[in-house]
Amino acid sequence: MRTKTLLLTAALGAAGVASAVAQVYSVNAVGYVNTALATGYNLVANPLNTGGNTVAEVHPTILDGTLVYTFNAGTFVVTQYDGEWLGSVVLAPGTGYFLRVTGATTVTYVGEVPQGTLTTPLSAGLNLVGSKVPQAGKLQTDLGYTPANGDVIYLYSPTGYSVFQYDDEWLPSEPTLSVGQGLWIQKIAAGSWTRTFSVN
Repeated sequence: MRTKTLLLTAALGAAGVASAVAQVYSVNAVGYVNTALATGYNLVANPLNTGGNTVAEVHPTILDGTLVYTFNAGTFVVTQYDGEWLGSVVLAPGTGYFLRVTGATTVTYVGEVPQGTLTTPLSAGLNLVGSKVPQAGKLQTDLGYTPANGDVIYLYSPTGYSVFQYDDEWLPSEPTLSVGQGLWIQKIAAGSWTRTFSVN
């Protein structure tokens, strides 16, 4: 009888542990994104949170001679990689930037998916930005950007720019972004790109 009681107690204890383990969950979602880069300039955006999002954390290794161009208040800041990053810049989700690479390569972004209410402030004039979440789709329909009349979107590729303007509708069509793609948004008045996002 004592043996049966001990076995029953052990079984109930194991069931309790299994039940407790089954209820454990995380609100964080982590992953990675591979982005192919052409030789020369590529307009990209970091789609994941990686530590403090410094250039060394976002791109721990990359081709020697790579340059990162960030844009703030009408000025470009250039950071170079030569076996290590010669300078530091923050590439947080929502920040667009140019990566100039010396040869075709693929970069891998690794980190946590941003969640909650996500806001990217936009000033009057040109803004170099990207989606704060790793998702592809149409800028307004899928990615939550609310356009204002007069907004102009510039999407860059190695062959040049594609231009989209909003005047009660998108002309010639609503722009579509791939995961990790940066873009220019030109605004007449300051605003923001706000989106609530959750993977759970």
